[in-house]
Amino acid sequence: MRSPGVYFQEGNLACAEGAMAAGLGFFAGYPITPASEVMHHLARTLPATGGRFIQMEDEIGSMAAITGASWTGLKSMTSTSGPGFSLMMENLGYAYMTETPCVIVNVQRAGPSTGQATKPGTGDVMQSRFGSHGDYEMIALSPNSVQEMFDFTVRAFNLAERYRTPVVLLADAGIGHMREKFTIPEDIEIVERKKPKEGDREFFHTDEKDHVPPMPSFGEGRELLVTGSTHRGDGTRDTAGYDTQDKLVRRLKAKIDDNQQDIIDWEEDSVEDAELVVVSYGSMSRPARGAVKRARKDGLNVGFFRPKVMWPSPEERLKEIGKNSKILLAELSLRGYRMEVERCVGSEKMHVYDRLNSLPTIDMIYTKIKEVMG
Repeated sequence: MRSPGVYFQEGNLACAEGAMAAGLGFFAGYPITPASEVMHHLARTLPATGGRFIQMEDEIGSMAAITGASWTGLKSMTSTSGPGFSLMMENLGYAYMTETPCVIVNVQRAGPSTGQATKPGTGDVMQSRFGSHGDYEMIALSPNSVQEMFDFTVRAFNLAERYRTPVVLLADAGIGHMREKFTIPEDIEIVERKKPKEGDREFFHTDEKDHVPPMPSFGEGRELLVTGSTHRGDGTRDTAGYDTQDKLVRRLKAKIDDNQQDIIDWEEDSVEDAELVVVSYGSMSRPARGAVKRARKDGLNVGFFRPKVMWPSPEERLKEIGKNSKILLAELSLRGYRMEVERCVGSEKMHVYDRLNSLPTIDMIYTKIKEVMG
């Protein structure tokens, strides 16, 4: 793990450094372009910090391994790209149901299927939200710089530990393979999971306002039952009772919904009273921001909005912006965030600049801005 200071490094390595800074104790993964550098870096460096690294036989095993490791008390993480993310979905659902804190890094690439492994894409946005079956709420962060690959990885661990849930770092190949300066600060906020008090017997129910129960670890001497089936507060299964299912799943949803103000994050520039607001995220947001700056320099009334947290969605802010402005969504996908933005602002105000497998120039997006503004 690197000491505090300024470095020139690619995004995937900054992600790995952020994980170790956050207290990563266990990594399991399987090589896949364009995410492999996260794994390669941790294979060399994590054991030196006292952590454990293992290459699994596939992404199914990787997700299972980090879930189990988290229940031993270790902060755990895996990294992958689209095809591997798809394989993780069943065990990811298990992690949601068992309220297992862990971090999944998805360095997205152009799909579907194996697609173009070295080209960027952001077609996994909706998969990250709805990929596993059943009702659950999730958290996904979207970095757009090497600095944010470090910072957002730290925050992903903090959110996972705070809310006892899996968290997805939804990066893309453009950011993962980008090289630029980033800073490891002297002081980094680290959040640890809520541990049980003496006499606690229920680890899957709480009356606390945050809806987050304490989490023990195996090997601490407590009677501990963990199951992906519907369970009572003490972990015992109840696969037929209405009340148990209703109480459990509503709490899983509420612990994210009711804490959104602590989770959601975005940046905006000149959106008040703008005629057009460009919405973008990930690596596409960089030329999109450049196009907005050029448009404003040329006298056009254009604003910029970037969700840093994709899920939970900043829907209330998007709805406010959509009341008075046209919206231009710029993304590396045909369907990534489109349905969510359209749901918030309405189809009559919605315009799209979509592109596949490579970033556009500032000029390309600027031309689209002028077209939308007439």
